[in-house]
Amino acid sequence: MRNDNLKSYLNLHLIVFIWGFTAILGALITIPSDFLVWYRMGFATIFLALFLGIKKKSFQISFSAVLQLIFVGLLIALHWIFFFAAIKCSTVSITLSVFSLGAFFASLLEPIFYGRKVLWYEVFFGLIIIAGLGLIMQVEINYVNGMLLALVSIILGVVFTLINGKLIANHDPSVISFYEFLAGFTFITLYFIGKGNFSSDFFMLTTKNWILLLLLASVCTAYAFTASVKVMQRLTPYTVMLTTNLEPVYGIILAYFIIGGKEKMSTEFYIGAGIIVITVVLNGVMKHYQKKSE
Repeated sequence: MRNDNLKSYLNLHLIVFIWGFTAILGALITIPSDFLVWYRMGFATIFLALFLGIKKKSFQISFSAVLQLIFVGLLIALHWIFFFAAIKCSTVSITLSVFSLGAFFASLLEPIFYGRKVLWYEVFFGLIIIAGLGLIMQVEINYVNGMLLALVSIILGVVFTLINGKLIANHDPSVISFYEFLAGFTFITLYFIGKGNFSSDFFMLTTKNWILLLLLASVCTAYAFTASVKVMQRLTPYTVMLTTNLEPVYGIILAYFIIGGKEKMSTEFYIGAGIIVITVVLNGVMKHYQKKSE
């Protein structure tokens, strides 16, 4: 059984902080969400291919694994499309707050994926997260469409996180990420070809958008996603999803200072975010004492 450790927790928090910044980039990049994800996955695939080549790592994996990675790649693409769509029709803060439901869904689905019993405190912490989110939602009801899009996104995120938790046992994290990004990029490309979206205007982006997209694809995607898959060698998917609940906190703080305006939320909103933080800390404490008792 994989045990949580301090180094893995610290690495995970760095990754989650980067993900919080990802939401800021999504709000600043002025292109539709599906276009944004196409560029993101395309550039990230190139960056990972270069990394694997430089490290002389083998691209070879089994056919059955390829099929799983193709499926996960589709889930990731849809997850990100719904994520950025939610940001563009609501706010960074609202979208990231709904992501706090991920821990609750993980507490219900992880036992099914891994064949273990449901842990009472995981469900309990998940319910606390929902309470914190409810406090946030009651004062931000005008953004219900964004909340629904974010809800779909986080459910997809939980599913592919659980699948990756199994794949990491037999495959290199960077190889997993490469094939998943390549698959997602291919799916969106085929979709765009069918709709006739590719034109000269599609590739005419502002300098600002190009810079932000490259930052998004390199640091916030190729690095952060691969690192998040690798950290699952030490942390359970549930712990990853629960710690990811700090993404709203990091993202909200960044949005407040970088974007301002509509990202400045109510007092109730920040109380709800505080509840999320406390829950994450309590989960770490419970995992620590559970490890000592084994």
